[in-house]
Amino acid sequence: MSKPSPDPEALRGALAAYPTGVTVVTAMGSAGPSGLTANAVTSLSLDPPLMLACLDRGSRTLASVRSSGRFAVNGLAAGLSELATRFGSKDPEPEQWRGVEWTEHQGVPRIEGCLFWIACELRDLIDGGDHLIVTGNVLEAEAINAHPLLFHRGAYRDLLAES
Repeated sequence: MSKPSPDPEALRGALAAYPTGVTVVTAMGSAGPSGLTANAVTSLSLDPPLMLACLDRGSRTLASVRSSGRFAVNGLAAGLSELATRFGSKDPEPEQWRGVEWTEHQGVPRIEGCLFWIACELRDLIDGGDHLIVTGNVLEAEAINAHPLLFHRGAYRDLLAES
């Protein structure tokens, strides 16, 4: 006899206890830059260098990743929670990007002031329930010396502000 699946809200509550980094996954779409806030992002392999991100099946950014064949992971630094909120919204893409300092590099948007930026060429799209798991070959990676923005118990957290 199999056990019933856990309630999705119970699972969400359990995972809220685990702090995660906050990123904005970006891609170039036919009408300009796309981006979404994601915390299900990680390195997959160092040799060869690969990244992994989980993107909602209905997201505009996933459509841009598919069409362009590239994506970037912009790791948000402390103090950038407004960007996390902005790219977590369903606002029209031009509105999300209004006032955001970014450049196109390696064919993907690079948001200025981020903790790190990793450009990837799309490798795989893998079924992941209500998300697709995208993997990418790393094309370039850079980081600055800053503190990360974290997500914990349903809120964005700045380690420096709470220490």
